[in-house]
Amino acid sequence: MTTLVHAPSLTTLSEDDTLFRDAVREFAQAEVAPRVARMDADESIDPDLIASLFQLGVMGVEIPERYGGVGGSFFAAALVVEELSRVDPSVAVLVDVQNTLVVNALTRWGTPDQHARYLPSLAADTVGAYALSEAGSGSDAFGLSLRATRDGSDWVLDGRKMWITNGAEAGFFVIFGTIDPTLGYKGITAFIVEGGTPGLSIGKKEDKLGIRASSTTELVLDGVRVPSENVLGEVGKGYKVAIETLNEGRIGIGAQMVGLACGALEHTLRYVQEREQFGRPVGEFQGVQFQLAKMATDVEAARLMVYNAARLKDEGAKFLRQSAMAKLFASRVAQSVSSLCVDLHGGYGFTREYPVEKLYRDAKIGTIYEGTDNMQLQTIAKDLFRG
Repeated sequence: MTTLVHAPSLTTLSEDDTLFRDAVREFAQAEVAPRVARMDADESIDPDLIASLFQLGVMGVEIPERYGGVGGSFFAAALVVEELSRVDPSVAVLVDVQNTLVVNALTRWGTPDQHARYLPSLAADTVGAYALSEAGSGSDAFGLSLRATRDGSDWVLDGRKMWITNGAEAGFFVIFGTIDPTLGYKGITAFIVEGGTPGLSIGKKEDKLGIRASSTTELVLDGVRVPSENVLGEVGKGYKVAIETLNEGRIGIGAQMVGLACGALEHTLRYVQEREQFGRPVGEFQGVQFQLAKMATDVEAARLMVYNAARLKDEGAKFLRQSAMAKLFASRVAQSVSSLCVDLHGGYGFTREYPVEKLYRDAKIGTIYEGTDNMQLQTIAKDLFRG
């Protein structure tokens, strides 16, 4: 039976995108797949695997070649996330945050000096993290309490950040704080903070339902001194850095959810051809076939929405509504498909012997991080009324 990775829509990829996608696919099967169960149990990504991700080039897809990156497109980064997610969404989100949030923010808002200082290491060996959320600011992204106080030519940061993906591995942080809470969103400023800076420490590591190998941590900032040249963008313009970067990041999460759903369905397609009941493979029963057909249709629709949003971004066209729609739909598809795949595995699907159980757990986060479903609906509605 033909698998979903050969879906007709993928034939429209450029030759470079196809070659890159195929290289990532082979890497995922050879290097990631054998480690998935152990990393999930250990709640950490194998450091050797992270080093291999840098060597493959997927940690710097959009970083220009002169800085050691691939010099690829945003669309190529989305393809990487999709392919890795077919095997392990935990590994995929490490790569996704690096590319669609951290590198994207730095390349778009950073100065030439910041590019020269930080892009080479982000392409070569340094994991990045994006620190916006706090205990009291989730969907209300700009209700920040982390304070940035001017001291001479430096800024001093004090406060805590929560839910920080890649927190345990990162050596480079984009951290958002407010210079004056009374200014509201106009006080938000983004700062580049290097790992190992005095006063910066990693706090609690969350014990999660899914994507357990991906670290999600608290950051503690106690008198962290940051030079003024490490302001990312302009003072008081951090809200623009955050909004525009997250709009792009939602496409990456959509790609993660598409890959996850595709992986669950591919495991199930194989299983229903091997599992026999009543003297024949369960995949021969029309009721099972119809469920598979519906899932394949939903996955393909989600994929096309993600691809469309990524291409609009690369073309410099408006993509706010499309990115929110892609994340919303792909996240819901990932949940429904992975759940039904567990059902079609029967009792085996409820055990850790088969990979659909993990993918089912991993799917839940898609409707939560980088904007909940309700926040995506709000974004879509507002954009509709703008005309």
